[in-house]
Amino acid sequence: MSKKRWLVAGGSIAAAVAGLAGPAFAGWDGLNMTKGVTELSEKIYDLHMLIFEVCLVIAAIVFGAMIYALVRFRKSKGAVADTSHVHSTAYEIAWTLLPVAILIAMAVPAARALVVIEDTRNSELTIKVTGYQWKWQYDYLDSGVSFFSTLAESSNFARERGSGIDPNTVENYLLEVDQHVVIPVDTKVRVLLTANDVIHAWWVPALGMKKDAIPGFVNEIWIKAHALGTYRGQCAELCGRDHGFMPIVVDVVSKEDFNHWVEVHKAPAETVPAAPQAQAAPADAAATPTSSTNR
Repeated sequence: MSKKRWLVAGGSIAAAVAGLAGPAFAGWDGLNMTKGVTELSEKIYDLHMLIFEVCLVIAAIVFGAMIYALVRFRKSKGAVADTSHVHSTAYEIAWTLLPVAILIAMAVPAARALVVIEDTRNSELTIKVTGYQWKWQYDYLDSGVSFFSTLAESSNFARERGSGIDPNTVENYLLEVDQHVVIPVDTKVRVLLTANDVIHAWWVPALGMKKDAIPGFVNEIWIKAHALGTYRGQCAELCGRDHGFMPIVVDVVSKEDFNHWVEVHKAPAETVPAAPQAQAAPADAAATPTSSTNR
């Protein structure tokens, strides 16, 4: 192929790539892991970026060496294969020990992060989450607040066939519920996860944690959000026909607002009925002497 044809082909390819990349650029933010708003989500993000950078360095070295070798030592330039190091013991040991050292170095921060993730000690609030087909039940074990959270009616009506409702007109379509989970900011919250029927998974990306809710088992995670706001997630297991219609919405509020919310939603204390008083004996009965046995 002539030089002119190479230039034309290269220009066409560049134009095609530019045309494809233009409208898709807006979605680049969704390619990477979200940093989140919790202590754990930030640790996980930092670990992810560290390992990603290590992989980039390794890839640059390996592919750089490959490309250099292909260009510099190609047969068309008269290069002759060097077979003197095909079975070098020193090389074999080097490219075995080097990857092992890299993996050990990567395992240290990963192990530290896992230890922190599993440490639920010193929690200030405990919430039990139970998955159902297709809703969530939340029990605040410290305060007695309990409720079910199901898909909001606006989304539920719009998703039905023949509803005539454009889903694009529904705010937070399939990501809104009738009862939000409320947690206080800067508070370590322990979440106990289980299920009543099939395996579910409780996942809110901004909070950084995802774990299965399994019938007959209790899994646990903890979250500590440092930013006020509303964060949304979904069940992340294929739990049945309406799997895509059991979202999760968590409101992170100030501690004062959380205390007020608890007081409003706390179940009223059960009134213990007073013990019935013993009826007074009739006066004539009290005066009647007890008969003795005749002898």
